[in-house]
Amino acid sequence: MCPHANGDSVPHDKADMVAVETNGVNGSNAAPAPIKKRGTTRAPDAHLRKEQRNPYAARASDLISNISNFNIIESTLREGEQFANAFFDTKTKIAIAKALDAFGVEYIELTSPAASEQSRADCETICKLGLRAKILTHIRCHMDDARIAVETGVDGVDVVIGTSSFLREFSHGKDMTYITKTAIEVIEFVKSKGIEVRFSSEDSFRSDLVDLLSIYQTVDKIGVNRVGIADTVGCANPRQVYDLVRTLRGVVSCDIEVHLHNDTGMAIANAYTALEAGATHIDTSVLGIGERVGITPLGGLVACLYAADPEYVKAKYNLPMLREIENLVAEAVEVNIPFMNPITGYCAFTHKAGIHAKAILNNPSTYEILKPEDFGLTRYVSIGHRLTGWNAVKSRVEQLGLTLNDAEVKDVTAKIKELADVRTQSMDDVDTLLRVYHSGIQSGELEIGQKEALDRLLRRHKAEAQGRAPSPSVERSD
Repeated sequence: MCPHANGDSVPHDKADMVAVETNGVNGSNAAPAPIKKRGTTRAPDAHLRKEQRNPYAARASDLISNISNFNIIESTLREGEQFANAFFDTKTKIAIAKALDAFGVEYIELTSPAASEQSRADCETICKLGLRAKILTHIRCHMDDARIAVETGVDGVDVVIGTSSFLREFSHGKDMTYITKTAIEVIEFVKSKGIEVRFSSEDSFRSDLVDLLSIYQTVDKIGVNRVGIADTVGCANPRQVYDLVRTLRGVVSCDIEVHLHNDTGMAIANAYTALEAGATHIDTSVLGIGERVGITPLGGLVACLYAADPEYVKAKYNLPMLREIENLVAEAVEVNIPFMNPITGYCAFTHKAGIHAKAILNNPSTYEILKPEDFGLTRYVSIGHRLTGWNAVKSRVEQLGLTLNDAEVKDVTAKIKELADVRTQSMDDVDTLLRVYHSGIQSGELEIGQKEALDRLLRRHKAEAQGRAPSPSVERSD
């Protein structure tokens, strides 16, 4: 439990988004074909059928791990609305929902329709888009909210109530007996409508373990589809997450969802660990936006899981869509994509150090665990700096179609380093230097080690580029 339980730009025009067809686009009067929804299902009587288990059978961790068998509940349109800068109008919500569906997430979670009249209308609108992702809404454990939610057309309802002593005393003021009684009432009502229902505690890692396991077992017995664990204040670490999820996996038969805040920077690691321990569903948001510093970011989680099982993740999601989705959301909430963002940060696939560049040119896997081409991106080797190596420069020489031997490449690399000690050289600066050096070698005006001759050729090139005749001092011979 929680140790303190007591106390560079890319295009992002919305018009560039991948179009997603909806029912009736061709004007046909025929009834649309049923849409095959993603996600998981549970038989209505599954809680009544007890599977016989061998208590002496092996229980190795890989037998419960869901690293290659998970579902994403994408909460940008619910948790993301709680981000300080967020305001999503209906048009933006539709664009985000369609983009997430095209990416392939299994679930899209929306703000409670009880929050406002516009939230209710937007929920109904998105439910009518005909997306393959299941549409969920997130409500308080209250019958009034449940009655509104089931009328919107959602595929499932996510029910939540605080269970920690902090929230029971300072938030809703209810005891565990009341919480359990109300949870049963709300869950049975939602189930009677034939849609999915999840029950989650709030502030799970500061809640009493006995209270948690008791209420989870109770709702599992009445047929809830999922139970949820929420690290509401972001206090948990991976070991604590593994212990709680693993314990819960041993006492419930339904799916397990985790909702992890990132206040201490643990959200991605905690999500991965939760899957290892037997969790089945992970809540995410695009760029991690949400209350305070947000939750598990979609891109970061995808990067982590891709590294573990790339073929599974590539088959499951439309990975090149990730950059478009992040640009769309970043524009909507008026933030920049962080430079260190996994996959889409502007230097995510940029290699600079000479040792790295040489190895990358020989075999990209030496310094890349993610393949940029799988995400519709390309790698870049930076060479206009003092750390550059001659192998990287040689690669650029070949790209430009120039002919220099290794000794000549090493000589011009020394000049790049010399100039870069004054200021970083742009790619145009480097290309100009390489072309001038190559021209001088070919014409016989330059030989290896002739620094003054190269400086003279560079001054002459600059003067010609500026449209004036070279001065006599530029033209004089050694």
